[in-house]
Amino acid sequence: MIRTIRTKFMIGFFIIFGVFFLILQQWVTVNIESGNRNIVNNQLQDLKNNSNSFIQQSFLTHHFTSDEIYFRQIAEETATELQHAASSRVAMYSLAGELLYASDPAVFTTSEEDLRQAQQGKTAYTLTRSNGDASVLFAYPVVIRGTKVGILRFAKDFTPLYEQSGYMQRTIFSIALAVFAAAFLFSYLLSRHITVPLSKLTKATAEVMNGNFHVRIAVKQKDEVGQLAVNFSSMVEKLQEQFAIIEKDRDRLEELNHHRKRFFDQVTHELKTPLTTIMGYAEIIRKNGINDPALFQKGVNHIVDESKRLHAMVLELLERSKATEVHHTDITVDAAQILLDVCDTMAIKAQRYKKTIRCEADKGLFVRGKSDRLRQLFINLLDNAIKYSYAHTEIIAIASLEDDRIRMIVSNQGETISADNLVKIFEPYYRAGHAYTESASIGLGLSICKGIVDEHRGRIRISSDNGFTNVDMDFPLAKA
Repeated sequence: MIRTIRTKFMIGFFIIFGVFFLILQQWVTVNIESGNRNIVNNQLQDLKNNSNSFIQQSFLTHHFTSDEIYFRQIAEETATELQHAASSRVAMYSLAGELLYASDPAVFTTSEEDLRQAQQGKTAYTLTRSNGDASVLFAYPVVIRGTKVGILRFAKDFTPLYEQSGYMQRTIFSIALAVFAAAFLFSYLLSRHITVPLSKLTKATAEVMNGNFHVRIAVKQKDEVGQLAVNFSSMVEKLQEQFAIIEKDRDRLEELNHHRKRFFDQVTHELKTPLTTIMGYAEIIRKNGINDPALFQKGVNHIVDESKRLHAMVLELLERSKATEVHHTDITVDAAQILLDVCDTMAIKAQRYKKTIRCEADKGLFVRGKSDRLRQLFINLLDNAIKYSYAHTEIIAIASLEDDRIRMIVSNQGETISADNLVKIFEPYYRAGHAYTESASIGLGLSICKGIVDEHRGRIRISSDNGFTNVDMDFPLAKA
């Protein structure tokens, strides 16, 4: 079974060239043979016209009662003169096929088809090719004053014509073979230029699949294959970084879950005591509290005390729960780079919806805040733009610096949002009734986005007109 691209390429090339070579050979052979036949026919026709005129002149100057007898008498003289005039060997025959005279008897000893055709009143020739020689026996009946008087036959050599055509045919085939050799060499080098890096990529992907993220590909090419190798190496580096982060987060989550489980086990044990006391005194009061005021007062006091203690424990639980939450302190983050990364990530989803994302972001756009929250902001906005824009349109995300503030715009083409809906669009659980709204949406996305912008001391506005919806945000610029 053929598995490699290079082998398939070479086999396909040989098949295509083989078919082409056979077609070329057939076409050249047919055309050369057709051209040779036309040349032979034309030359023999000229030979017939010239010789026939010569014989007609001879009969005009002599008058015999029998033209056939006269044809016999002038056979030798006429044949000799025609041989010199036509540069061909000549033979004269009677109508019965009897040889009257031949300039070269050895040539005219055989009775070919052309002579039999001439006896029937037709013009014909026989072409014979042997050992590189080509000769023609050409015969036609001589007609004087409407009466056939004999047969004139020529033997003409066409060896130079067929030698020339054979040389031409060999030249064409040689050129075709040279072109094939050059094309084959170029195809081989090109296929090797492509398949060698692909083989390296295949081996590298197998290594990555087996968990080896230290593999790298050394390709010196500057074309698309070389760029593919560079992108692959960059992808492996990013995957290695991401897996390191995932492993670190996994360990941290495992430790956090362990502490949380131990914490809730302790809390469960601590909460059981006051609840048991409260439930016990409640049962006693329900049975005997009305008849025993002292017992009733004692039970109520215990219930109140244990309730206070339970309330205090719940408050402590809440405080400890808050203390275990992870709080990210504000740091200086590159908002433009986060936007570029999110656009690159969301491009796959946009392609699934038959849309594209174009991102333009200046450098040095730093914001004081939380990178994960900004990432969530941009993901929500681009996700909305993808869901509510028309198919085969472009979503544009722009980040630039204007008057010491970072301005970011996310624009898409879709159904225009009415002014009434724009007023309430940032309210929680509000849905604008968009025709393309997904059923799973509960109307929290833009409310969350506004909360994130507010956390970063920014402003957010939405406008929609003539099928274009723009989300306009600005943040204070932070020093790098």
